[in-house]
Amino acid sequence: MNAIDIQAVADRHPDLMSEPLLKKLRLPLLAGCTILYFIFCYWFFSVSAVFANGNWTIAGSYLADWVSYEERPDIRIRNDGHMTVTFPNNSALGANPQPDWLKKQESTITRTEVIESTTSQPGSESTTEFNFMAPAAPEAEESVQTEPQTRDVTETVVQRAVVEFSSDASIEVTPTLAIVRNGGQSFELPLMVDGPLAVSGTLPDWANQPNAGQKIIVSFGFAGWAELDTDRIRIRKRFFGWENFFFDTNSAFFGKSASDVLALVWSGERLDPAQSNFAKAANDILYNPSWQHLDVWTKLLQTIVMAFVGTVLACLVAFPLAFLAARNITQNRIMNQVLKRFFDFLRSVDMLIWALFFTRAFGPGPLAGISAIFFTDTGTFGKLYSEALENIDNKPREGVKSVGASPVAVQRFGVLPQVLPVFASQALYFWESNTRSATIIGAVGAGGIGLKLWEAMRTNSDWENVAYMVVLILIVVYIFDTISNSLRSRLIGSSSR
Repeated sequence: MNAIDIQAVADRHPDLMSEPLLKKLRLPLLAGCTILYFIFCYWFFSVSAVFANGNWTIAGSYLADWVSYEERPDIRIRNDGHMTVTFPNNSALGANPQPDWLKKQESTITRTEVIESTTSQPGSESTTEFNFMAPAAPEAEESVQTEPQTRDVTETVVQRAVVEFSSDASIEVTPTLAIVRNGGQSFELPLMVDGPLAVSGTLPDWANQPNAGQKIIVSFGFAGWAELDTDRIRIRKRFFGWENFFFDTNSAFFGKSASDVLALVWSGERLDPAQSNFAKAANDILYNPSWQHLDVWTKLLQTIVMAFVGTVLACLVAFPLAFLAARNITQNRIMNQVLKRFFDFLRSVDMLIWALFFTRAFGPGPLAGISAIFFTDTGTFGKLYSEALENIDNKPREGVKSVGASPVAVQRFGVLPQVLPVFASQALYFWESNTRSATIIGAVGAGGIGLKLWEAMRTNSDWENVAYMVVLILIVVYIFDTISNSLRSRLIGSSSR
């Protein structure tokens, strides 16, 4: 039939050749329904309000904390008109920090301190008998008031301090005045120990006073921030990098350059007579109290073992059950349906829920994580394996059966060669995927690095430790993904030859 004949038929029977209206409008209807669905989601979840009320400043600070650390000196103003500058005990600068970004004008003063003394009656001993059965009231004795004793105390105080956040941002503090500069703008803040904080004029955009007369918060972007109060200036200066990643402040290698450390390890005089410098350096790195490298690596190894053992056990259990669940392998509909519903039950409960259940049953630890992965993957593997078996080509199986082979030999030579590469490929994929999942379930107490990660996040201050563990997880997942892809490619290639 040529085009002329087709047109003649269309002229005689227009209803047969015309496209139905619903079929013509299917694409516009599909696009319209999709747009309406997104509009509904936008309204239902109040997306605009979420973005409007989101505290993006805090989010930015969290991200900055992943790749930086803070030094936190406190400038305190005393009632006697002098200042002191103190660093926290866990400062990354060590026991006696003298950073170049904090300039101090110090002076030595001598003040008189009163020593408290006791009073007694001259010439008499201060003894009192006490009887629990008949306590007697002490006799009133005339006491002699002695002159208070004093002593002179010499100390170093700060008269002026300047904290430099960047080339154009700084805070200059004296006992009576704070001058804050940032990007060409500045404001002065009179300091009165017993009075309110009052600024003449308006504060710049980078300064905020939540409540009138109370502390002022100053932000310098990535360089840090500060809180200004009547008697205390809290400094938070941020630096890029991870502080003391190798050696803690208590280590003998702290503050030394890489070349100095290598020289000490290779040929330097022993720092500890009980062990070599190499052993001491390795011990200081592994047991670094700030980063806990050995504990983190041990927990990461636990996560890898959890994923591997859970996946292997699930494969071993799901493999024979899949043959019983496949309709074309096992001709028993009741058994097929029971096993498939069993697989549905196992995989319908999320791995995280199984982890919570087994954590309550076995207690926190890797056993709960292995059990959660095993249960979830048994259901998933059982479904995937049984569906793969139901889609095989029956000709090889019939050929093996025609020569009088036993049922086991039929499955071994007629079925396994078709599905084994698929089974192995799926197992490798889930092994790589479970490495990531094991991190999540570890956060609920199932052991591994996930629990360590959750503990670091709960402190809300050790975000650099969180970043360290996330980087380790990314490296492990990348390595396992590369290995899994390579093995799957070899399996698929070998099955196609």
